[in-house]
Amino acid sequence: MKKENILYLVIPCYNEEPVLAETTSRLTDKMERMIKAKLVSPKSKIMYVDDGSKDGTWTLIEKLHKDNKFVEGVKLAKNRGHQNALLAGLMTAKEYADILISMDADLQDDVEVLDDFIKEYDEGSEIVYGVRSSRKKDTFFKRNTAQLFYKLMTKLGVDVVYNHADYRLMSKRAVNELEKYSEVNLFLRGIIPQIGLKTSTVEYERKERFAGESKYPLKKMLGFALEGVLSFSVSPLRIITILGLLISFISFVFLIYVIVGHFVNGNVAGWTTTVALVCFFGGFQILCMGVIGEYIGKIYSETKRRPRYSIEKILSRK
Repeated sequence: MKKENILYLVIPCYNEEPVLAETTSRLTDKMERMIKAKLVSPKSKIMYVDDGSKDGTWTLIEKLHKDNKFVEGVKLAKNRGHQNALLAGLMTAKEYADILISMDADLQDDVEVLDDFIKEYDEGSEIVYGVRSSRKKDTFFKRNTAQLFYKLMTKLGVDVVYNHADYRLMSKRAVNELEKYSEVNLFLRGIIPQIGLKTSTVEYERKERFAGESKYPLKKMLGFALEGVLSFSVSPLRIITILGLLISFISFVFLIYVIVGHFVNGNVAGWTTTVALVCFFGGFQILCMGVIGEYIGKIYSETKRRPRYSIEKILSRK
């Protein structure tokens, strides 16, 4: 007889009060249908992780926990960011679950493909990535910058899944392997492909946000992209080295030109050229120092080994 695996849906939340009731309603309906179809165990749960929300998100989670047998909750002591909140949920839920699926609270991830995730797992996949089938609903800017990001990460040697965010299934075994990765600067989209277990993908159409505002404005998206590049690739440092050698060669050629000009013409003309070159080299040096500083800052964070999150409260029926 086929084993009915315990599924935990792990959902990070930050100021998600406007959408959480509807999210719970849809996920409860989906969970009941999967249990009826014997895809998952009746012990399966929906685990919300409150990442230090400033609105009534946690109060609503507590109410949902009382009224809904599927809902459990984890409250972080303070806001630690989406990736740390997701990790906190995964590490808490893995003690009870056979399989875990992470997703966003805003209903943009299509809940109807959860069946497909489970089927891929039943066929032997330890990690199943939810991959967007298209980006037609994105703005021109977001669509093209996202494509640029994935291409850049690939060029820099970072193993990422194209058009995949954090909608994924992980087996208990995969989450146990993830626990061994102890870096403070978290970029789960880059870490999880390194685990090396059998993977597969499920395509889905990403929907419009049901309510509330996006938690990833341009500033956060740029910061997230920078986190991914600097956490998984030393290529920027190598690029600096190559550019440094190239500019040194150009500078040497220009120096010869200046010396020859001095003896041939008796003076050195071209004040504008000189100032332009000084500005260019000065700007390049500051850029190099900035990139190196980012790496040093990350090394500093890693050496302190501070906790990635602190859990204040857990709502569970265990």
